[in-house]
Amino acid sequence: MDVMTRIERALAKAIGQCSLPGGPPRLAAAMHDSVFPRGARIRPRLCMAVAAACGEDSPALTDAAAAAIELMHCASLVHDDLPCFDDADTRRGRPTIHVAHGEPLAVLAGDALIVLSFQTVIRAGMRSPQRMATILQTLGRAVGAPLGICAGQAWECEDEIDLAHYQQSKTGALFSAATVMGAAAAGADAEPWRQLGELLGEAYQVADDLRDVVCTPEELGKPIGQDETHGRPNAVKLLGLDGAIARLDALAEAAAASVPDCRGGSDLRSHIRSETMRLLPPGLARRAA
Repeated sequence: MDVMTRIERALAKAIGQCSLPGGPPRLAAAMHDSVFPRGARIRPRLCMAVAAACGEDSPALTDAAAAAIELMHCASLVHDDLPCFDDADTRRGRPTIHVAHGEPLAVLAGDALIVLSFQTVIRAGMRSPQRMATILQTLGRAVGAPLGICAGQAWECEDEIDLAHYQQSKTGALFSAATVMGAAAAGADAEPWRQLGELLGEAYQVADDLRDVVCTPEELGKPIGQDETHGRPNAVKLLGLDGAIARLDALAEAAAASVPDCRGGSDLRSHIRSETMRLLPPGLARRAA
């Protein structure tokens, strides 16, 4: 079974738990629409790629870890789009959750997805308690304070933003969690994989900054110019267009070099280089080449 099929099946199974009899159907619908239709699924794909490189031996736990990362990411998007933050009207080419379902249900859907992320790991991890413990601890660190995505969002409420801490928390936290959780699901020493996730998280942030500047709303499926509108740091503003592209290329090389020794290391390094360049819009990818 290919990776994307595994991810979608694991997510559908998790979301299906929220539609059981006795639960509020409108909340279940808001949660479903937060996760489907799919985005690029970059983080769960990374989680699975690391597990495969480490010699995956527990596919069910890998699937759960990958689904948990994506559920957490989707929860963060629901909250990011709220009127109190970005006040975005579209996401993935469709109305955002608070537009489609109302602000109260959007808040609750995001909260419930966070809880579901942990529940998904627990359901699959009872037979591997040590691996499950590492995955849950990693997931919690990636979400809360002082270094998780909640902290990343909170930096926008400060008078002065520490750019490195802001980007590492807001974007890098889930990427480093994806690599650590993938290794843990495969029973490998997980902590050495954190640097890979941190580098890829920074690379994704730079690519996202580039898309925010050069793409159209139709290409992105969401509003553009959000960094300028909300006064947030942007790599293009700091480094210029060519400087940001060069930074992305350097991060891709550093990420590939950071892959710990493992049986699938060579394939993973090649995958990282190609996937990082795919984050760029076609015109900028040709320019980078």
